[in-house]
Amino acid sequence: YQCKVCACLFNQKNQYAKEAILKCPHCLKTLEKVKERKDFDIYKCKNNACSFYQRNLNGLSSKDRKRFKKNPQDFKMRYLFRQFHIEYKPLSKESPKKPKVDLSRLYVSPHTLGLILTYHVNYGLSARKTAALMKDVHGVEISHQSILNYENSVALLLKPYVDHYPYELSDQFCGDETYIRVGGRWRYLFFFFDAVKKIILAYPVSRNRDTQAAILAIDEVLTKFKEVPEDLTIVVDGNPIYLLAQQFFAQHGISFDIKQVIGLTNEDPVSAEYRPLKQIIERLNRTFKGNYRQTYGFGSEQGSVSYVTLFVAYFNFLRPHSALEGKVPVLQPELLQLPNMPARWTKLIGLAQDWIEDQTA
Repeated sequence: YQCKVCACLFNQKNQYAKEAILKCPHCLKTLEKVKERKDFDIYKCKNNACSFYQRNLNGLSSKDRKRFKKNPQDFKMRYLFRQFHIEYKPLSKESPKKPKVDLSRLYVSPHTLGLILTYHVNYGLSARKTAALMKDVHGVEISHQSILNYENSVALLLKPYVDHYPYELSDQFCGDETYIRVGGRWRYLFFFFDAVKKIILAYPVSRNRDTQAAILAIDEVLTKFKEVPEDLTIVVDGNPIYLLAQQFFAQHGISFDIKQVIGLTNEDPVSAEYRPLKQIIERLNRTFKGNYRQTYGFGSEQGSVSYVTLFVAYFNFLRPHSALEGKVPVLQPELLQLPNMPARWTKLIGLAQDWIEDQTA
């Protein structure tokens, strides 16, 4: 018999493997599974005559050859293949699941809601301090839990607008992760950033700093492009999860380059060239921490996602940036002509509502 797809000849007496066999692309020997990780399995070619292994072996200096004989585990000489068992699909972005407050039925006025968001998000005041400020300065009695409920509802409304807005992007992107406190436990917030336009492109909150979290963050960046650029380069730190995420996307036909800035000193040419971008994302982390610090952490996963969403909406659409000559990263005439920040918050909510209605019409 002949396979009509690959023209391979076979007959009914032959015994065939019931699952795919992974082979080395250099010597065609079967790869051996050597390690099992949470998100992938590692296969290695152990053929000493493999051209890939021999080429790496011959490329060693005399000093490295001596090191290799003593400690061969310090060198990655053989062909490795990582088989991911993460289902590939447009990964769903985290968002508050259900609003606790219907914004169309608020007891407070839109201006009061804008004031609450200004104090809570722009100036990083905790919900309790915001409630006290509203009572002491404006004479409006409101509980801190109501403020958290408003935060949740506004974030649920703004998140699709922030995530799907047609941003005009540059060609310089960087990413990094930082720590936040959720329910008394540490969580990881991944920021990916357009270093020129000063636009936050991805901001997932994850329980783990692992490959799947890096894949989710990079996927959020890729969804901002109508078509992924051929020369797309993302600058990150030395965490290996980003290289693993790059391999995952490459296996699904999506290619981009990862540049890793390692350590605090420029000990390699890549770190020396791309360290300015790494410093930019570090400044973004400090800006967020300046707002987040006074909240004393978050009580729930939902609360953390809501607050981060509002911070990104504020950073992209409302916050003037010194590197942009005091301009907002995303210029919208409807917001610029308004006299104060509470009015801009309420207008931004209105723009998001109009956008959702257009999408569902």
